[in-house]
Amino acid sequence: MNNLKEKKILLIISGGISAYKSLELIRILKKQSVEIKAILTKSAKEFITPLSVASLTQNRVYEDLFDPSNEAEMDHISLSRWCDVIIIVPATANTISKLSQGNAEDLASTIVLASDKNIILAPAMNVRMWTHKATQENIKKLKDFGYEFIGPEIGDMACGEFGEGKMSEPLTIFNHLNNFFSKKTLNVKNQLKAIVTAGPTKEYIDPVRFITNKSSGKQGFEIAKSLSKRGINTTLISGPTNLDAPKNVKLIKVETADEMYSEVKNKLPFHIAVCTAAVSDFKIINKKKDKIKKDEKINLELENNIDILSYLSGHNSKRPKLVIGFAAETKDLIKNAKLKIEKKHCDWIVTNDVSRSDIGFDSEFNEVSIIYKNKFEKTDFFSKRSKSEIAEEITNKIIENFVN
Repeated sequence: MNNLKEKKILLIISGGISAYKSLELIRILKKQSVEIKAILTKSAKEFITPLSVASLTQNRVYEDLFDPSNEAEMDHISLSRWCDVIIIVPATANTISKLSQGNAEDLASTIVLASDKNIILAPAMNVRMWTHKATQENIKKLKDFGYEFIGPEIGDMACGEFGEGKMSEPLTIFNHLNNFFSKKTLNVKNQLKAIVTAGPTKEYIDPVRFITNKSSGKQGFEIAKSLSKRGINTTLISGPTNLDAPKNVKLIKVETADEMYSEVKNKLPFHIAVCTAAVSDFKIINKKKDKIKKDEKINLELENNIDILSYLSGHNSKRPKLVIGFAAETKDLIKNAKLKIEKKHCDWIVTNDVSRSDIGFDSEFNEVSIIYKNKFEKTDFFSKRSKSEIAEEITNKIIENFVN
């Protein structure tokens, strides 16, 4: 579905070797009847020419902050008001740093500061520059401002090194932009409501000791953030984590499985349930009122916790239209996911391998497969990428389910 037709995009091209990819992005967007105006920073002209950009956009290319021939129009204001969205491709470490400080030293940074539109950045830089604390702090600040990021990806770089920092491919950026505008389609259809559960739960043995697991909650938080960005009214019910609430998402904090179940139950009805939380299977029957002393003998008696996923899937009168479960596995991922989807009666299962140290628990990355009820032959696989990108892919599938 083309959600970009007749949209107006302001493309800022900054100085990096990946600047050449912006030309392919322009080609893709123009084929979808997108109107594009472009700004070339001074350093970007070291990699691509204004003539090549003008030829592809079929529009004038903007370069200087003060243009005597156009002074009366105040480009930094008029361009920021003209567009539907601003995207920076590539977003270098220097560009990210300037924007995080609120600098307005050239046309590109002045437009961003003067804009009331969504700002999307596609970073590209050396892996060490990307992982540097200064860059990560700048990125966090921009995300707090409400800026969005596409990538970067893990791969081979022009400098010969390998790692995170490679700019996302033009087609990936196009898909992100297409999905960005798809929320308007959703809002026409209906105002969808979603509940996302995330993080671990704590099952107390005594006032200071408890049973828990390694879940960080990062994947669930990213999914809630992604759903909200796409126009879905999202509530996030989370066990104990150190994560900040995503923008425009209502966060409800809980500790135990019973508390999570109670909050989920109270929020019914809603359209979408995404159960990423690693809910403890058991709770303590003989929980102690006082702290257990070191020399005190104790035998823990356990009982099963409420199965929140099964409850949602089987709640016929108020069952969400789409119920998605997560399966953290250490072997036979697809086989176990298929068994779980039949046992839990949910619509989809998203499974990943938590035995790997490079994805899953406590990692910024994930690799997942989606298994669909009654469609076992149709399995979508998303190779290792950031949890935010995995969240976007899952959100894309959710939106396709409701729009189509």
